[in-house]
Amino acid sequence: MSETFEVVYARQLKDVFKTQAQQQIEQGADALASSRAYAEQGKPEFTLAFLLVIDLPEGEKRELLAHSYERRAVLSEKKAQQLDIQFHRPFPLIKLEAQKDRQVARSIRQGKEVRTSPIQNSPSF
Repeated sequence: MSETFEVVYARQLKDVFKTQAQQQIEQGADALASSRAYAEQGKPEFTLAFLLVIDLPEGEKRELLAHSYERRAVLSEKKAQQLDIQFHRPFPLIKLEAQKDRQVARSIRQGKEVRTSPIQNSPSF
C-alpha cells in the first residue's frame, strides 16, 4: 500500500508554514478555500500547509498541490519575461526554476515524494 499524502509531503514543510496556516484557521479562515487561493497565487508551501489539515481525497490533494507548483512556474516565467524586457537580458535561472516546478507537479500527480531545494521557496513577486 502506498503512503498517504500526509506521510509523503508533510515532512518537507517548514514549521513556519504550518504555524501560519493554523493561525489563519484559528482566526476563521476556511482551509479548503485558503489552499485553493494559495494554489492560484503559486504558493505551494502554503497550499500544502492547508491541505495537511483538511479532509479531501488523496487525489484531490495531489492535484491541488501540483496545480500550485504549475501556477508558480507560470508566474515565474511571466516575471522572467518582464525582467528580460526591463533589463534587456535573459534570466535563465528563473526559467530553470519554472521547469523544476513543472517536474515537481508531474511527480506529485504520480504520488511520488518530491525534494525541493531550500532556494526554491515561493518567490514574492
